Amino acid sequence: MSFQPVVPFSGYGGWKFLTRTLEQQQEQFARAPALQRDLAYFQDRIGSVETAEDLVSDRRLLRISLEAFGLGADVDSRAFIRKVLEDGTEAPRALANRLADRRYKAFSDAFALSGTGPPGTQAEGFAERIAAQFQDRRFEEALGAQDESMRLALALRRDLVALAEQPSSDRARWFTVMGTPPLRKVFETAFGLPPAFAALDIDRQLETFQRRAAATFGAAEVAQFADPERLESLVRTFLLRDGLAASSGGMGNGSSVALQLLQTAPRPVL
Repeated sequence: MSFQPVVPFSGYGGWKFLTRTLEQQQEQFARAPALQRDLAYFQDRIGSVETAEDLVSDRRLLRISLEAFGLGADVDSRAFIRKVLEDGTEAPRALANRLADRRYKAFSDAFALSGTGPPGTQAEGFAERIAAQFQDRRFEEALGAQDESMRLALALRRDLVALAEQPSSDRARWFTVMGTPPLRKVFETAFGLPPAFAALDIDRQLETFQRRAAATFGAAEVAQFADPERLESLVRTFLLRDGLAASSGGMGNGSSVALQLLQTAPRPVL
């Protein structure tokens, strides 16, 4: 039997155990024969992929590629993924740019199979980088089978730091947070926002994220989470609020909370 991640208890205490043992657990998990076979298959074949059709016609290669970006559920949506790749991301109306989930844009950017330039699949270090992402995601998936909140917290450490360090505007970073389901889930939980919050006007959502970030962590900008202490504070807040929500059975009437946000939200912190 393959090694499965171990989290003996939930909440922040479980998180501290996980981070102390993470390296050893990841090493044991990586020894799984099935995982090693997938990694070898990907690294052996990805360099020969030059077009979107090359990728989607190899289901195993496509599955590994999609799972590296948390998009494994789309493995059978070949026409859709081909369109995402062939459109690229340069044109404003490209499919990846029109999708709310920003993981599609990251996927299309990385593989660069639109035909307007050299394929990303043949770039130096590409195979190793995507293989490492795939391995990380597989560990997180297995962790999520034990505790979904731990999976979200672990993915946060990678994805949010990378986003915080990107050379883009803070507004663009927040929109990426809002358009990346795992990141959005962490922030909504940490800020005590109900599911109905997502139905609000996008600018009002941005205002609320900025305002609550400033009130909770001392600054409105996503860039603050490049600081390990601020990032750990976010993880702790998320896990504590997640535990409270689970023990109380929810956060009440989401629609009324959303209405209150509309009525009381101040202008964004810039």
